[in-house]
Amino acid sequence: MKLPEDLNYSKEHIWLKKQEDQTIKIGITDHAQDELGDIVFVELPEPGDQLALDQTFGSVESVKTVSELYAPVAGEVIEVNQSLEDEPELVNTSPFEKGWMVVIKPNRSDQIEQLLSAKEYNKMIQEV
Repeated sequence: MKLPEDLNYSKEHIWLKKQEDQTIKIGITDHAQDELGDIVFVELPEPGDQLALDQTFGSVESVKTVSELYAPVAGEVIEVNQSLEDEPELVNTSPFEKGWMVVIKPNRSDQIEQLLSAKEYNKMIQEV
């Protein structure tokens, strides 16, 4: 399982990548997409939507189930990965690159510091 060291992770299997412009790119982890199976539909918010910490901001539908997506930080959605409308399988084939979901401008940067490191996330999924 792929687990980039330069990302932060939520207990709800969301990864975050801090970008140079202080925005945060978000997607689901390799572990999450593997557990879900083949992704057939992704529902995401609109640019300009405000997200609260731990608020549902969309869902991922696979051949097995539908899973809610929970915001790991509060902030404004500034970009949505439109490619997932036509190619939801990108979440399976490229969860950390082409399968990203949204870019958020966070309200508070300290919320990121409360998330898990790659090592902590790996330990969490190993204990399940």
